[in-house]
Amino acid sequence: MNFRKFSASVGIAFRALRVNKMRSALTMLGIIIGVAAVIAMVAVGSGAEQRIKEQIASIGSNLVIVLSGSVSSSGIRMGTGNAQTLTEDDAKAIAREADAALLAAPAVRGGAQIVFGNSNWGTQILGTTPEYLSVRDLEIEQGQAFLSSDVDAAAKVALLGKTVTGNLFSGASPIGQVIRIKKVPFTVIGTLVPKGQSPTGQDQDDVILIPISTAKKKVLGTSQANYAAVGSVMVQAADGRTQDVQDQIKALLRQRHHLQPNEDDDFNIRNMEEVFQAQESSAGVMSILLAAIASVSLLVGGIGIMNIMLVSVSERTREIGLRQAVGAKTRDILSQFLVEAVTLSAVGGAVGIALGLGSSALISYFAKWSTVVSPGSVVLAFLFSAFIGVTFGFYPARKAAYMDPIEALRHE
Repeated sequence: MNFRKFSASVGIAFRALRVNKMRSALTMLGIIIGVAAVIAMVAVGSGAEQRIKEQIASIGSNLVIVLSGSVSSSGIRMGTGNAQTLTEDDAKAIAREADAALLAAPAVRGGAQIVFGNSNWGTQILGTTPEYLSVRDLEIEQGQAFLSSDVDAAAKVALLGKTVTGNLFSGASPIGQVIRIKKVPFTVIGTLVPKGQSPTGQDQDDVILIPISTAKKKVLGTSQANYAAVGSVMVQAADGRTQDVQDQIKALLRQRHHLQPNEDDDFNIRNMEEVFQAQESSAGVMSILLAAIASVSLLVGGIGIMNIMLVSVSERTREIGLRQAVGAKTRDILSQFLVEAVTLSAVGGAVGIALGLGSSALISYFAKWSTVVSPGSVVLAFLFSAFIGVTFGFYPARKAAYMDPIEALRHE
């Protein structure tokens, strides 16, 4: 079909659709809703994936967590972390001997009530080393981080998370202020850039970081016998080597803890990358399911187009016969009705795109749910709507094109 014939067919299609405006609008409604639903649902799914990626980034890059193991007593096995089987020396050995590990930071944890003036707040106390900030990708918002010399001297200095700062200082600068942790005075030397919630829903900003030696001696009350013990070791693996560092840590700690081949590990290693990949995969499946469910409405819209086009062919039987009588070819009539079907779906698709973009914005605003509209999903939804028009418009168009001219002219 040349351009002149095509433009003429488009003109005829629009005139035919204008004759029954209400019917045409109702026919397009299925396509409009379908395209809008696909765009909105894909945006919701993509937003969920984006949110998970942001939470993964907030945990730290290539993070491997080593936890103390469990103990058995009278045949009863306690949970992970009940045995203090890890030490600061283990952390130093990991950083020194595991070539796939970039950094290792030992940590001890405990809860405490923090007091400043007339304000108080219950939060998590984390005793660690300066390497912890790099392992967890933590940044200083105000002030400065504590140093290795502070760890050696068991200095009473603290770094505050955003949640703690907000609850104790109400917008005022905490730098240089003295807070009390279990009645022990600490000087605030810095605040941390907010990290938000973790993938498990934990507030990562509700924390205070202090030197690990200070935590053991003056806050958490570690006994002299277990002074070297730590609850966990955070390890940053080299890019793409999380599995390597996991294997190296396991071999190294089994050797350091003098475990026999038939003995179970007295520690646990968690590769966060595997957990995050599972969460991302789940979000991806959700996005596909949402798009598939929304696509059903497009199919329903296509059935509506076929139904209306069959009605249109029936109503215009004499017109078709006259066109055949004056020399219209089969492909001319076929193309005319196909163009009408595609025009219905294309106009409906364009309106659906606008409605889908608006719906995504409204979902994000009212439901406080992150939505991400990708150009690919918009183009795909529009092309799919056009494909629906061709697919469901072909049968009515073919029926019109191969109609017997004599029978068509006799039709009342």
